[in-house]
Parts: sequence; structure tokens; C-alpha cells
Amino acid sequence: MKWYLEVLKKYTVFNGRARRSEYWYFVLFNTIAMVGCSIIDAIINSEIGIVGLIYALAVLLPNIGVTIRRLHDIGKSGWWQLIVIIPIIGWIFFIIWTTKDGDIEENQYGVNPKISNI
Repeated sequence: MKWYLEVLKKYTVFNGRARRSEYWYFVLFNTIAMVGCSIIDAIINSEIGIVGLIYALAVLLPNIGVTIRRLHDIGKSGWWQLIVIIPIIGWIFFIIWTTKDGDIEENQYGVNPKISNI
């Protein structure tokens, strides 16, 4: 939960680097929240899923920001998140990149967050 709140606090930070744990805990809690929103939408019989839509819009910028920072951690530009537009192959590359350990040394996007948090 700490990482989820940390990402929400840095919702407009598109520079720097994000550790794997920061990215994947955000994805985990975001998925849990979306399931909860879907349940609420089913209970209130919302045809368009208004609760889920409002939540998705609320976390859009934090999601983009943490994804950019995660890609920066492995030395890639944030624009590489658009690779998911390519069916199947794009998603495979994206998942591999987001699960890959970050650069140990400082890269063009900043110092290693594992070292700077110690």
C-alpha cells in the first residue's frame, strides 16, 4: 500500500526512475481497486461502469508517470510504453521490460532508486 500511495503523491512526476516494486505494487493495488469498482458498478447496475470510469480517469496520470519512471529505470524512454499498441509482441516486450531489474549504475534519467533510498 505504501508504494501505491507514493505513486499517487508523485502523480505528475515524469522524470526520474521507479523500482520494480513501486511499479508492480501500484499495478497490484490498481487491479484490486478496479475489481472493487466493477463490483460496485454491478451492484448499482451501472451500464457504462461509471465508478470504474471515474477511478480509471483519476489514476490515469499516476499510471502514466510510474510507467515512464519504470522504463527510465532500465534506460528506456517513456515513449516506449506506446509499444503496447502492437498486439501480442508489444505486450510481451512491455512485460519483459517492466519485470527487468533496473540499471545498477546511474543512467541518463538519474541515480539508481535502490541506492538513493538507502
